[in-house]
Amino acid sequence: MSLDRREFLKWSGVAALGAAAAPLLRAAPADSTIRADYTLRIARSLVELAPDHIVSTTTYNGQCPGPLLRLKEGRRVVVDVYNDADVPEQLHWHGQFQPVDVDGSAEEGTPFIPAKGMRRLQLTPGPAGFRFYHSHVVARSDLSLGQYSGLVGPVYIEPRHEPGSYDQEVFLTLKEFDPFFSQGGDMAMNFLSPDHRDPSLQQRGEHAMKASLARGMPHGYEVGYQTFAINGRMLGHGEPVRVKPGERVLFHILNGSATEIRSLALPGHTFKVVALDGNPVPHPVEVPVLWLGTAERISAIVEMQHPGAWIMGDLDDDDRGHGMGIVVEYAGHGGKPQWIAPAAFAWDYRRFGTPNARVATPHEIIEMTFAKQNAADHGFNRWTINDVAFDMTSMKPMFRLQHGMRYRLRMHNASDDIHPMHLHRHSFEITRIAGQPTAGVVKDVAMLGGYQSMDVDFTADQPGLSLFHCHMQLHMDFGFMALFDCA
Repeated sequence: MSLDRREFLKWSGVAALGAAAAPLLRAAPADSTIRADYTLRIARSLVELAPDHIVSTTTYNGQCPGPLLRLKEGRRVVVDVYNDADVPEQLHWHGQFQPVDVDGSAEEGTPFIPAKGMRRLQLTPGPAGFRFYHSHVVARSDLSLGQYSGLVGPVYIEPRHEPGSYDQEVFLTLKEFDPFFSQGGDMAMNFLSPDHRDPSLQQRGEHAMKASLARGMPHGYEVGYQTFAINGRMLGHGEPVRVKPGERVLFHILNGSATEIRSLALPGHTFKVVALDGNPVPHPVEVPVLWLGTAERISAIVEMQHPGAWIMGDLDDDDRGHGMGIVVEYAGHGGKPQWIAPAAFAWDYRRFGTPNARVATPHEIIEMTFAKQNAADHGFNRWTINDVAFDMTSMKPMFRLQHGMRYRLRMHNASDDIHPMHLHRHSFEITRIAGQPTAGVVKDVAMLGGYQSMDVDFTADQPGLSLFHCHMQLHMDFGFMALFDCA
């Protein structure tokens, strides 16, 4: 979906509820005397990815991605969510600082949106920047539920003072379809920098895997996909992004995948990264390739100085060939779009940080080790934090926090998988990656490399329960979650 400047200004005044609104952020039953600012309807729909490829999935308002919600920072909105599906649902306001009863996580205590029912949500949007909304239910072996479905949509929370240093704004949601289970299969692993692995973590992970295989266990189930799309259309079957020479185009890119890490390149162009997960970076830098873990967002400006018709797509030839791309077309340049693979490029969060900055000393360091138990749960891998798999029956908090204190999560990955780690209702600052200090990059999801450690700092300023988890659906469903309780 694309918005020019005039459309941007038109949308900037939406979502006002009025001074008579209640002062508390809360979910409430529908009141016919108050008109909702937005209505979202969850239902099974057919999505035409291409004329010869139509999929059935659950969507918001009959489309995938769901509608772009442009909100104003600090201006209350009312959202009515109707659930026409046969199962209860959760709508998570990813990246926002919302109270427990509207955040959209059953683990925290958010009420479900009942099957064939509805909930009215009242919230004050924030913080400003590129956020999104998505399903937050446990899918386990059902590939029609949760983030495997089409329940994902972008949110842009306009800051109180918009810089406006671009000519056109384009929102792109990257998503996969037609999921299936397999045993084995590897994701791209060699794109993160620094690439140093911790020998002790590697020894632990490899020893556990060898012992499992020696007992005759198969490799645990993984999820693959047959079809890929950007904004709900496979490469070559949607409207191109139309540009003019000299334009500055601000791309807001969301990886709406359930389990996939994505890359994106545009031949002959570079991306000036200005925000990560909706938060401005201290050091905007031009890069030739973007990498996004599941649920990560990147806002980047591209200066259109290389006329032609180009494919903006994933580096993986197979995924791009099965739809993961979109055409960028200059005015007056039609014909077959071109793809030219870029040179190898390492993704390093430190690149966007504050050089030589010192970070505040935390009040407490919380040590966390993530491990995989191969095929331990009916053929699925079981995931643990400090040797404990999350229990959905008890949902007992693992960590107790004191309101207002600064905490450092020291995360150790004893597996070879990359984990996009997410903390609800907070943002965090990356302070160390594989032993290398950094500062200034504030996110709500960060990719933790295989057999690596990472430090992230946050202030516990949201009372109540906050969920912490790997954002890969297959991992969080099988134990890779923990609750923080802030009092």
